Amino acid sequence: MTAQAAATIPAPRTRNRGSNLEKWGWIYMRASGVVLIVLIFGHLFVNLLQGEGIHQVDFAFVAGKLADPFWQWWDVAMLWLALIHGANGMRTIVNDYVAHRTARRVLVWALWLAAGFLIVLGTLVVFTFDPCIGVTESSSLWGLCQGA
Repeated sequence: MTAQAAATIPAPRTRNRGSNLEKWGWIYMRASGVVLIVLIFGHLFVNLLQGEGIHQVDFAFVAGKLADPFWQWWDVAMLWLALIHGANGMRTIVNDYVAHRTARRVLVWALWLAAGFLIVLGTLVVFTFDPCIGVTESSSLWGLCQGA
């Protein structure tokens, strides 16, 4: 290595001026991972271990959960964190393995667009879910929907 090439490489541990998106992405991955562990295991505990276990999970059970604002926000937080966490992880993989600059940009944009679309769609489903659409008298939800 020549002296000129060594002079152009910044010394280790020097502060990089400006925003450091990679650092914040790294911090986000650690923080969101910890929060996701709590959200996911809470979700699994309530759905699979509490009450009658897996035998209680049906349309009425999900409808009941999505009628409660606490569970709506729990599911939306899990959705948002998981999708952003996953897209950021995929972005890191694309940056590591795709050498062509244009292809890398296209793939990263596609990742974020797909994640954004799924976040919007999933959030709309959670907050606009109506279990009474199409309910007939033979449904276990009939009484609930008649009172609404």
